[in-house]
Amino acid sequence: MISTKNLSKRYGNKLAVDDLTFSVAPGEVLGFLGANGAGKSTTMRMIAGFVSPSAGQVSVCGHDIEQAPVAAKACMGYLPEGAPSYGEMTVGEFLDFVADVRDLRGEQRRARRGIVIERLGLAPVIDQVIETLSKGFRRRVGLSQALIHDPQVLILDEPTDGLDPNQKHEVRRLINELSKDKLVIVSTHILEEVHEVCTRAIIIADGRIVADETPTALEARSRYHHAVSLRFEKPAELEAARARIALLP
Repeated sequence: MISTKNLSKRYGNKLAVDDLTFSVAPGEVLGFLGANGAGKSTTMRMIAGFVSPSAGQVSVCGHDIEQAPVAAKACMGYLPEGAPSYGEMTVGEFLDFVADVRDLRGEQRRARRGIVIERLGLAPVIDQVIETLSKGFRRRVGLSQALIHDPQVLILDEPTDGLDPNQKHEVRRLINELSKDKLVIVSTHILEEVHEVCTRAIIIADGRIVADETPTALEARSRYHHAVSLRFEKPAELEAARARIALLP
């Protein structure tokens, strides 16, 4: 379970996140939707414990992120926006580094390392330097560090941003697989992505929640739902189309 209560973040005179309260239960895949600058990444960073809130509380698996940060972070895997890593390391070196940070040892370490390499298809690049990888593989490496300790909770910030259509499809497929046994929060500004991978969506604008629905319910609220838009170069073509539509039963 993740819960936030009256969560706010201020940077000087800028109120980036304004009094957010919501909870996410096991089995849910929450899409956190909003335009660039809406406050999505700031909220994700506060949930993950990378940024301290100006006000409010975050609880992850029963642990307060500020009062018990180590216990809370042990329960979650976090993929920051852009999937940052250490570009000078090879993929294998980076996985070993993360395993050390997560204090994985012995057979558990070997098993979890093998599982993420297989699940994310990293074997062909395991000895390759990260900065030489494609964006798709760098995103897989980012997911691997979030998964290596088998967390209960996954926080994924813009996991498909900048990827080509095939790479986006692959990452979305992975999220669908992972969501079977984990609580997942996915930040995005693409409604299509929410529809494909999420069971629930929260829309945030100017740091505040403006909608909390299933993806289907959100689409149905739009006045453009099931609408068809046409554009004509000449006014005469528009008038002719209107006349034909008027004759339809």
